[in-house]
Formats: sequence, structure tokens, C-alpha cells
Amino acid sequence: METKLARITEISKERPKEVFTSIYHFLNKDLLMLCHKEIDGKKATGLDGVTKAEYEENLESNLEQLENELQSMSFIPSPSKRVYIPKANGKMRGLAIANYEDKIVQMALKKIIEAIFESKLPKCMFRI
Repeated sequence: METKLARITEISKERPKEVFTSIYHFLNKDLLMLCHKEIDGKKATGLDGVTKAEYEENLESNLEQLENELQSMSFIPSPSKRVYIPKANGKMRGLAIANYEDKIVQMALKKIIEAIFESKLPKCMFRI
């Protein structure tokens, strides 16, 4: 999958005017597996309470089903769990915690979008 992302980046660099009209076909099982492996299993769970370990119990079928839902454009993200954490100034900051499967999809889309647009953004935007 890394090679496909590298190829997307290469196309984006070589042909700056290239328009990617659909990215659904990039959301395949290999990319979803890569994202699953990269997600920290110690993070908070979403509303469904599913952990990385629980998702792994039926990993192959879970990823196949997720891929099918994405390819058929029938995937519907779940609502996020809303929690509040205290800030240093005494106020509270809201956090939205996605369900595990939504985290996989979010990371996959992030990787694809980065591969497409990182080379198109001016380098000055990355200076801190």
C-alpha cells in the first residue's frame, strides 16, 4: 500500500494540474490494514466501546466488510463520543472520540489526501 500512496504523490508532483475525481478506489483492504496497525490501541474508545483488540478478533472479515461498505459508498460514520477535559485556565475543552472503525477510515483518508495535496502546497506553509 505504501507504494500506491507513493505513486499518488508522484503523479501529483509530476502533473500538478491532475485532478483526482474519486478516491474511493484507494480505500482498499491493504490501506485499511496499514491504518489499523498504526492506530494506538491504548486510546479511548468511541460510543460503541470497541477496542483495537476486540476489532482484531475478526480482523479479516471486519476489514472486508468495511472495504465493501466504502467501495459501495454505503459507509456511514458513527456519532462520536463527546467528553470534556479541563484546561489550565479552569475552563473545559470538548473532545470528540470516534469509534474504532471510524478512526481507521479517518486515517486512510488522511493518508490519501496528504499524498495528493502535500506536494501542491507551498513549502512556506510548513515552516513553524
